[in-house]
Amino acid sequence: MDEMTRNRMFMKCPDLSEEGPKTDQELKLPQPPLEKAAAGEIIELPAFEDAVKHAAYTDLLDIRRSERAYTGVPATQAQLAFLLWTTQGVQAIRGSNRYAGLRPVPSGGARHPFEVYVAALNVEGLEQGFYHYLPLERVGEKRAAAEFLPALKITDGMVTEMLAGQGWAEKAAFILFFSCLPYRGEWRYREMAHRVMLIDLGHAGQNAMLSAAALGLGSCCLAAYDAAKCDAALGLDGVNEYTVYAVTVGGV
Repeated sequence: MDEMTRNRMFMKCPDLSEEGPKTDQELKLPQPPLEKAAAGEIIELPAFEDAVKHAAYTDLLDIRRSERAYTGVPATQAQLAFLLWTTQGVQAIRGSNRYAGLRPVPSGGARHPFEVYVAALNVEGLEQGFYHYLPLERVGEKRAAAEFLPALKITDGMVTEMLAGQGWAEKAAFILFFSCLPYRGEWRYREMAHRVMLIDLGHAGQNAMLSAAALGLGSCCLAAYDAAKCDAALGLDGVNEYTVYAVTVGGV
């Protein structure tokens, strides 16, 4: 079977009539945590309701476009908080055993296998650098908290290298990097998890772009990036957690 055929087969839903090996969930193994634990300084971001400029859904669909030319105007912390909450915020925890988190973006089996890291390039009141979003810090609240990663510095040209030579991204106010922790999905879906997680990634990207449009900002979803450089910059091991997506956001 050639690579093209294998990729086509990967996209298809497998034959569910055949009983395969049990998942770790069916084997009653502990589920993976819903969020990576914070290890450093936690920064509370402000409420974001007043940051929204376009609230009508039809307006958002009409104005949402991939934007790559940014003005260099700083973003506010409220704008960043809105983007974080609408893409991966936790609205509620389901079950007494904290089985799953309910979020603004859908995910197969409510597994939500992604973490979000922020490259803050030009955000008012935030030191330039990398941050890790902590959605469980503000469950049920329309606010956001992030962990500052002081050991991870943004150097000249670093973002361009991370994003496979796309130098225009340097003028974004901030960039959301989505990482995947595959076991969150594999625990429930085994080998079918990866197909489902790719579908989920599209949901998150669309939420991010519509949210940027609601703020009057431009955005662009990127699947072209240097995986090794992104993982190294974000402190990921590239096996149990690895970069899968990036979204640039800035004034237009």
